[in-house]
Amino acid sequence: MRTIPLRLGMFLAPFHPLDESPTLAFERDLELAAFADEIGFAEFWYGEHHSGAYELSPSPELMIAAAAQRTKRIRLGTGVISLPYHNPLMTANRIAQLDHLTFGRLIFGAGPGLLVSDAHMLGLDARQSRDKLDVGLSVISRLLAGEWVTEHYEGWYNLRDAHAQVLPYNPDLELCVASTFSPNGGVLAAKYQAGLLCLASTIHGGYDALTTNWKIACEQAAMAGRAMNPAGIRCATDVHIAETRDKAIEQVREGYEKWLLYIKNQSEQIPNSPAHKTLEELIETHQVVVGTPDDALAQISRLEEKVPEFGCLLMLDKNWASTPDKKRSMEMMARYVLPAVNGANRNRQKSYDWARAHRDGFIDTIQDATKRAFDKHAAEFGSGAASQPEGSFPVGGLALASRSGGQTDG
Repeated sequence: MRTIPLRLGMFLAPFHPLDESPTLAFERDLELAAFADEIGFAEFWYGEHHSGAYELSPSPELMIAAAAQRTKRIRLGTGVISLPYHNPLMTANRIAQLDHLTFGRLIFGAGPGLLVSDAHMLGLDARQSRDKLDVGLSVISRLLAGEWVTEHYEGWYNLRDAHAQVLPYNPDLELCVASTFSPNGGVLAAKYQAGLLCLASTIHGGYDALTTNWKIACEQAAMAGRAMNPAGIRCATDVHIAETRDKAIEQVREGYEKWLLYIKNQSEQIPNSPAHKTLEELIETHQVVVGTPDDALAQISRLEEKVPEFGCLLMLDKNWASTPDKKRSMEMMARYVLPAVNGANRNRQKSYDWARAHRDGFIDTIQDATKRAFDKHAAEFGSGAASQPEGSFPVGGLALASRSGGQTDG
């Protein structure tokens, strides 16, 4: 039994094939956030990418600003803002304003930038991005805390008396750092008291890195006299479930093949690229879940082996399924999987079992009470008064046939 309840969320890079309207793609991505809010998801994340065509959203901030107008409870995360691409003062100002627009529901997710092609277009050396992430987090954290910053970084920013004139709505605005394979994410999460956004949780290499990076984060935090909280860890994995595994596979087959075209375009030349994997291979090696609620539960158990009591499972959406099938999968995760993980129905089950164990005594009592009522009525109004139908008794508001048989009395 968990001591930290698991939360459920969704992460959209997003991925959309080249034969679709980008306008409608953005609209569907906002529609999903509204639906997730309706069914009780805890978090919804939007990514930032600038090239390659499939991952077509360049601004998680704009998506969150729009999603905030359609949602009420769900927290909204930048997944992530690529800090080396932006002036840190401008990033801090946008984050502060966005936190107001969401009434404090924002999660500030930060990363170095994933696509080398994005850095190339900006004339940046992607090999420096991880170091810049640390520098950017330092500056932005100070600005969001109300400090005035004068600082220069050659080729990136030159801040003079820089300050965020509007501070975040939430004084405890949560920071989350992207983590995949390298130890960098764990080090920075400990340094800035941030959560970990583990975006390669179940893919080859990323699954084993979960233990290593979490251990690094805990050790680094301990050296600073702090402790990491596993509730701040988000593990993202591909999940699509249906009533049967065959049905789930059928629902994602076409979308997977379209997504595979993008992966081949990016990395087909690499022998061990996912571009060479079939859907069945990914399922068999537990890199994705395409199956039933039981398959999703098994994947969560695998993740808990690496990071016990991690805080949030993010459904990593790659647009493999149609919107109706995707919504049904999300609903099944919220309806069946999450309650099973958190033991939400444990007392209901105890009450159910208890009622069964004592049912004979309860039925005898209610039969006796009913008989007394009819006997009392007969004594007061005579032999012609109403009598209890033979072989029936009320349970739960209904008159049911007795254990000896007979028809239900309506």
